[in-house]
Amino acid sequence: MISLLHDQLGRIAAEHAPATLASSLSVEDMVLTEAIAAARLQIEVFVLDTGRLHGDTLALIPVIEQRYGIKVSVFRPRAGDVEGYVAKHGANGFYRSVALRQECCALRKVEPLSRALAGKRAWITGQRRGQAEGRAELPEREFDSVHGIEKFNPLAAWSEQDVWDYIAARDVPYNALYDHGYRSIGCAPCTRPVLPGEEVRAGRWWWEAPQHKECGLHVAPDGRLVRAKVPA
Repeated sequence: MISLLHDQLGRIAAEHAPATLASSLSVEDMVLTEAIAAARLQIEVFVLDTGRLHGDTLALIPVIEQRYGIKVSVFRPRAGDVEGYVAKHGANGFYRSVALRQECCALRKVEPLSRALAGKRAWITGQRRGQAEGRAELPEREFDSVHGIEKFNPLAAWSEQDVWDYIAARDVPYNALYDHGYRSIGCAPCTRPVLPGEEVRAGRWWWEAPQHKECGLHVAPDGRLVRAKVPA
């Protein structure tokens, strides 16, 4: 499995340069970061610092840079957008409705993502089919029509156990919050530990219905999941 992942990433780096990894600093993205570093691939790694991330999450950035020698690019929301939202809706207005939560995600994540992907030919994500019902048919490769570039999900077929086995085998650093019941980690106000029997992403936007639990990074402007498959 490790060699297959390295081969996949190697092809992406060779055939779709410049390529970039969109890292949420999740365990999945730490697997991909370690694989990129181990194979010495020319793939950029970037993080969207929303301004509301846990301290434990942000603490991984210097760890990555020091351990793997990778410079992590950090993209943040535009200050004016955040100030306008807070002035109109309050710092935690996203709790009041799905629309306000999606608006917050749009300015803190989606707009910075567009800047992070500018000039790139492909982006890589740590999405897995087992993370949520809405990702059950996630392909390993798709075309992102929103940004007009190739999109790769090398861990699509991996199980959660596969990820943790890789973490253990390669001694990959990970967010300390996973040791406290978290299984999917986003912004601090929008993430809680997962209870026994809940799905992986149950702790994300837990006050909303499951069908609404996407931040917009993987959703087309019309609200549909971007799942346009292309030949492998």
